[in-house]
Amino acid sequence: MGEMTPREIVEELDKYIVGQDKAKKAVAISLRNRYRRRLLSEEIRSEIKPRNILMIGPTGVGKTEIARRLAMLADIPFVKVEATKFTEVGYVGRDVDSMVRDLVEEAIRMVKSKKISEVYEKSKELADEKIVNILLPSSKKKTNNPFELLFANDKEKYTVEEEEKEALANRRKELLEKIKRGELDDKIIEIEVEDNHSSAVGFFGGLGIEEFNINLGDIFGDMLPKKYKKKKVTIKEAKKILINQESEKLIDMDEVIEIGIKKAEEDGIIFIDEIDKIAGKNYTSGPDVSREGVQRDILPIVEGTTVMTKYGPVKTDYILFIAAGAFHVSKVEDLIPELQGRFPIRVELDSLTEKDFMEILTKPKNALIKQYQHLMKTEGIELQFTDDAIKMIAKVAYLINEQAENIGARRLSTVMEKLLEDVSYEAPDLNTDKYIIDEEYVKKKLGTYVQQKDITKYIL
Repeated sequence: MGEMTPREIVEELDKYIVGQDKAKKAVAISLRNRYRRRLLSEEIRSEIKPRNILMIGPTGVGKTEIARRLAMLADIPFVKVEATKFTEVGYVGRDVDSMVRDLVEEAIRMVKSKKISEVYEKSKELADEKIVNILLPSSKKKTNNPFELLFANDKEKYTVEEEEKEALANRRKELLEKIKRGELDDKIIEIEVEDNHSSAVGFFGGLGIEEFNINLGDIFGDMLPKKYKKKKVTIKEAKKILINQESEKLIDMDEVIEIGIKKAEEDGIIFIDEIDKIAGKNYTSGPDVSREGVQRDILPIVEGTTVMTKYGPVKTDYILFIAAGAFHVSKVEDLIPELQGRFPIRVELDSLTEKDFMEILTKPKNALIKQYQHLMKTEGIELQFTDDAIKMIAKVAYLINEQAENIGARRLSTVMEKLLEDVSYEAPDLNTDKYIIDEEYVKKKLGTYVQQKDITKYIL
């Protein structure tokens, strides 16, 4: 992440998101500023906090995708939350602190996954050794006849034991090679696995409703012995289970948690969607009464506070918050002034044009047309679209958005699914290796719906 300039970050985002240059530029600068902050001395670094971003634009134009791709690009913890899911303290529902707890869980999962990948080869070796021990134990039972011990010649006994050990070692070596080559994958063996159905206790505290069930093992650690149960599985399945078990033993979870919390605090991104739905004033009764309360609860988290999690306290001072909303009914000014001030960077995202729809269909790495082409390849059919067909699909999607509810790029999924409904259904029975979608085909399948404004089938 540190080596990427803002321009390079935007170029990477361009591979997945069409247009919205202002928003891309804003997030690229924020990401680069994090790298710059790390290079500063501790005294100055503690004073520099991230500039939170507020994205304003209709649904389906790429607000969430920009933030999500940014997090994937930088390999940093990212969570997306809906502002409408939270309630003011005192109401039933999720409290706002849970967004920080979700971020910490994601950060720890990322660190743990990375640590496990580092010890994977060692875990694999240990798992194979365990399977060999189950199939062919190395220790042999001692004889039950005491007279053999009294009258056996020491030299003969020593020679016999050495020969047996050598023969057993050779057999174990051969068995290990077979296991590594996968020759015994279908053989059934019995292994011991940890019983995860441990006791859980419920309690009411400051952790929020979603954290009621706390495992006793988390509280008392190694004071409670772990329960194991026997399970019969194939060697192939046993390898996966044992590799996971050995990986858990090889990594230091205390270190993972420590790094995870630091990663969440310093690099984490929380994306708050639908923030416009909690904007509004003069609500005195009904479900809307807590809207301003939710804003006031979010405020300290965005400003910087300490949230208690089951892993310990987590500071939110340096977490980057990206909020987004359409602001059709309400305005940005309807948010409480304190919250507005915590989002100094505001970017407006543009509504999608016909040209944007054409680019969305073809340019991104995960473009819809490419997705359908890959799906049809599994049936042995090469799906081809003419340029005129792509123009027509874009036009249809744009017109339906204009005539009905504007749902942005999501409209293309609905249009494409309807367009290729017959092809997808008949694909296994088609006696052809190439299927061409041209302008006439698009008009035949979709043209009448636009002309007659019969758009009910496209409304999601």
